[in-house]
Amino acid sequence: MSTQDAGLRSRSPLPLTSAAMTTFSTEVFDNAVVPSSLDPIVPILRVATEIESERPRVAYLCRYYAFEKSYSLDPTSSGRGVRQFKTALLQRLERDYESSRIETTDAQEIVSYYQQYYEQYVRAPDRGEQADRAQLGKAYQTAGVLFEVLSNVCRSEEIVPEITAAAKDVQEKMESYASYNILPLDAAGASESIMQLEEVKAAVAALRNTHGLNWQGAFESQRLEAGDLDILDWLRAMFGFQRDNVRNQREHLILLLANNHIRLHTNPEPLNNVFAKFSALPYLVTYWLLN
Repeated sequence: MSTQDAGLRSRSPLPLTSAAMTTFSTEVFDNAVVPSSLDPIVPILRVATEIESERPRVAYLCRYYAFEKSYSLDPTSSGRGVRQFKTALLQRLERDYESSRIETTDAQEIVSYYQQYYEQYVRAPDRGEQADRAQLGKAYQTAGVLFEVLSNVCRSEEIVPEITAAAKDVQEKMESYASYNILPLDAAGASESIMQLEEVKAAVAALRNTHGLNWQGAFESQRLEAGDLDILDWLRAMFGFQRDNVRNQREHLILLLANNHIRLHTNPEPLNNVFAKFSALPYLVTYWLLN
């Protein structure tokens, strides 16, 4: 039985047996030089590197989870460089096991850190009016990785409802912080220059006027109550359109509305005036019907 096999027999991060000597750098995974067949573990290793100075034990748990995942991704180590990579990662785990040990249990440590990270880097900045989109997006990704590792370390009964609720909140908002083409339509993008244009604000407000529409069941009820859903979300709810397709069409439609409105009214107006006489909408309806 190989060393990797032996290291994976236990679900809890126990001391690992000595790995065979190798000239492969034990730090290579910290630099994200990961074999292509193991790409899914790159975010986990990056999080481990970022938090190591603050919580060495949580960083160790992240790397241990990445090692387990690498084994499931390529059990026979047949990919190019995979065997050497696993050996290097195993050596790093062996080296860090004793140095990162703490008095509390691993489950308590990662639960504590996840709660701290969520409150400090996700919840608090998200409440700010001028939230930094890049920082929030990165925080959501990191929180998502931490919860994945937490779920691997903890038994289901050790995951309290507050943690589950936080993870659900992160998952929902991670979708809003996806990459965009031109318009950042999430909360963090509101401060971007393009989103400050009155014609863009008016187009967004026009699409969010869903008064009188009947929504299916409990479709994203929290966002609906907050007024964050628009006509395109209603179409997705009613007809099952794909989320990414709807996202692209939303951006396209907002730009069409804004561009046509600015051609008809070259002088920008406050949002309330623009919305009251948003003449680009009938113009576009006529244009589409003619085509």
